[in-house]
Amino acid sequence: MADFAANNLFVLLAGLLVFTMTPSVGLFELGELGDEFERTSLLKVMLIVGIGLIVMAAVGFNTAFAPTVAGGLIGNPLYGAGLFLGGDSANAAGLLSGVFWSMTPKYFGAGLTTGTYFIFETAFAMVTLALVGLVVLKKVKLEAFALFSVVYLVVIWNVPAAWIWNPTGWLYSMGMRDFAGGLVVHGAAGVAGLGILLEIWLEERKAGLKESVQVPITIDSSRLTLSTVLLWVGWFGFNPGSVLEFDSSATVVVVTTFLAAAACFVSLILVAYWTQRRNPGLFVMANGVLMGLIVITPLAGYVSPLSAIVLGLLGGPLFYVAEILFGRQKWFADPIGLLAGHFTGGIFGILMIGVFAQSAFAAASGTLGLPNGLLFGGGFAALRQLGVEAFGTVVVLAFGFAMSFAAIKAASLAFHGILATREED
Repeated sequence: MADFAANNLFVLLAGLLVFTMTPSVGLFELGELGDEFERTSLLKVMLIVGIGLIVMAAVGFNTAFAPTVAGGLIGNPLYGAGLFLGGDSANAAGLLSGVFWSMTPKYFGAGLTTGTYFIFETAFAMVTLALVGLVVLKKVKLEAFALFSVVYLVVIWNVPAAWIWNPTGWLYSMGMRDFAGGLVVHGAAGVAGLGILLEIWLEERKAGLKESVQVPITIDSSRLTLSTVLLWVGWFGFNPGSVLEFDSSATVVVVTTFLAAAACFVSLILVAYWTQRRNPGLFVMANGVLMGLIVITPLAGYVSPLSAIVLGLLGGPLFYVAEILFGRQKWFADPIGLLAGHFTGGIFGILMIGVFAQSAFAAASGTLGLPNGLLFGGGFAALRQLGVEAFGTVVVLAFGFAMSFAAIKAASLAFHGILATREED
């Protein structure tokens, strides 16, 4: 019999670890860009925390995780006695007594309360927005990004989460799975960032620039190493917490997560050394670890430790090639690698579900019915799963780009452009 108290404690602690990842993203940005970005980067991530908690409590949590309406398109924003997690009602379902509706035995069966699940998923929403913010740099007015953030936390992040992570979402019902956010977090963050980059470029070009203003890498070794370790530890909450229960499967997910990170770190170091014939340095170290963590995120509960190592080894060359290809583009600046890392790695990971998944590991982590992947004899069922994952990926990316571009365009109209002046940055 499940120990619901242990589950709540475990997921609450996991949520707090994910919570620390948002300021760690700001520290990581400083580690790669240097002291010039200190004020901008840290203020930005703390703004995300403040806005994120309030907006998600007000309506964002419901639009993602309440029982869906309109055929599984969006969660009911007024579920649970209304806005703000039930407002001032002492009878809001799952708040003081009982469990959140999707945590009952009919669905996930983890026995989590509304408060526990709110903290956990809100931390995910905030760190995703922090990833999107990596392309803001010092180019975008803070007030414009704040307005974008509100829209992002009501609709842009929440709707794909409702489709894929909500057990009544339409993509979930179709069979799409994304264990801890390869698409909902990383891929979707990348495409949202692309929407912002397009608006930045349109305004830079209107100002007469031939190419986007580039931002050089200025490594701060201590900050970069510390932030990488903090993000790696934070992933202990990100992936194992997504089991939603404190059991042996959560420990297996710790193993797959950490092995993938280590394998990708080693493979990227080797690829960089083989091509450059010199010490690759801390930039490669940090991005190798992160790419491994990104790639394993959508699969961490579905694969064996050996598969996690193989996926990590594949992630190194993937990042190296993506970094070169995206780096050649001169119409945007993405020095932290949102597109090369999160966008590319997230999409690769989600598609690998149909290749590397093993139904026994998936069932142990709470995902019943996921077929074995192509490498494990899944046959037609694996091909169908691959097709569902690919279809869902295309839909989410199209939605995320369109909505993000519309939101940042609205912010541009509201503030007479989003580009910051030197006095505003």
